[in-house]
Order: sequence, then structure tokens, then C-alpha cells
Amino acid sequence: MPTAGKVFLVREPLDLHEAAEKLEGFRREDVREEAGVELHLVTEVSDLNLAESLLTALFTFDDVVRVFHRGGVKPVPKTYVVPMAFVEQGGRTFFVALEKKRTANRVANMVSEILFGGVGGIVEVRIPPDVLKQFHLRNPEGTKVVYFEDVDVPNVNKIALYGPDLVGTSLFEEYCKRWSLWYILFKSEKHGYVVGVVRDGSVTVFSRTDWKGYLRFVVDEVLPLIQ
Repeated sequence: MPTAGKVFLVREPLDLHEAAEKLEGFRREDVREEAGVELHLVTEVSDLNLAESLLTALFTFDDVVRVFHRGGVKPVPKTYVVPMAFVEQGGRTFFVALEKKRTANRVANMVSEILFGGVGGIVEVRIPPDVLKQFHLRNPEGTKVVYFEDVDVPNVNKIALYGPDLVGTSLFEEYCKRWSLWYILFKSEKHGYVVGVVRDGSVTVFSRTDWKGYLRFVVDEVLPLIQ
């Protein structure tokens, strides 16, 4: 199974020890009524671990999903368990959530509310197209797929190139000049993972790994790309 996650930037000043104190033992219960059913939804932080330049934890929250049951739609609670980490690197603090983009965005906002009293303390990152291009030109044979955005062709949103030799083609250079490199799928020389990276910090590892392996890859190869 692919391991999906997303990297964010902590915009507000943050001391990891103070963050650990705010997150330690955090638990909130909200009551929501839907379709005549009273649902108790819990948000909590557990398994906190603070090391040098790294704070990890599990962020658990409940949400309401709707399931079809015997001719009707019934609201039921669903629990999400999201490994998360704060990483200090190069004078900046990053936040990593191990979930698909939409849920990771939601977790980033909820954690921002806990630490800073509102959303906006944790924001999306941007990897410049030129930085993404230079990163993969260091290992061109590892590149498998690239996508381009900001395409000026009517009714075309994105254009892709596939193949083991795509980086050496004239099309790749032409597309890089005309449009913005948006997504790359490649095999990491250092870690051996097959990984997809999007310019907004979304990272999917398609090789077998765990949370620790995923985080090591992100720290080693993705964080240095972020400007």
C-alpha cells in the first residue's frame, strides 16, 4: 500500500518543548446531532516523543461519515489516527502529517488551533519548479513520470511525460521552458523508494515502508527542496 503524507511549514515561532507541553494529554470531546442521532466526537494527542529537533505524536480525531443501511442513510463516527511530526531544519520548523492531502490539511489546521489559537500558524509549502527540476537532474535515470501545470493550451490543465528516458528528451526541456514542473515520480538513490512528490509538499511513497522510514526520507530529500 502506498504511504501518503504532506509537508507543511510552521509560520509562527515555535519552541518544540513548549509545543510538547501544549499537546501533551490534549483531549477534546464535541457532541454533534445528526438525523436525530447524538454523536460524541473525540480529538486527542497521544504517544508524544520529543528528541533533538524532532517532536512526534499520534493525532486522533473522529469525524462523521454516512453509510447506507437498509434503505436509509445513517451517520456514524469514524476515527482517524494520523502520525505527525515537527522537524527543525535549517532554521525553520516543518510539520508532517501522514495522511492523504485533504485529511492532512485538516490535521494541520486543527494542530494550528491547538498551538496558536487559530488556523494559519501552519501553512502549505511550495517547491519551485526549477528546484524540482535540478533535484531530479541529479538522478535522471531514476525519473519515471513528470507532470506539468500552468499549461497554456486551451482546455488542457496538465501534461505528463512517462518513460525511463524522458528527462533526456527534447520534449522534457521544451516543456520545462514553457510550463511549470508540478509532480515527479522517481526512485530515490539514497533510500531505494519509489516516490511521488508534488510542489505543494504532498509526498507518496509507493515502496514498502513505515512511518519512521517515510519521515527519514522526507527529512533527507524533501525538506531541503522547500523555499
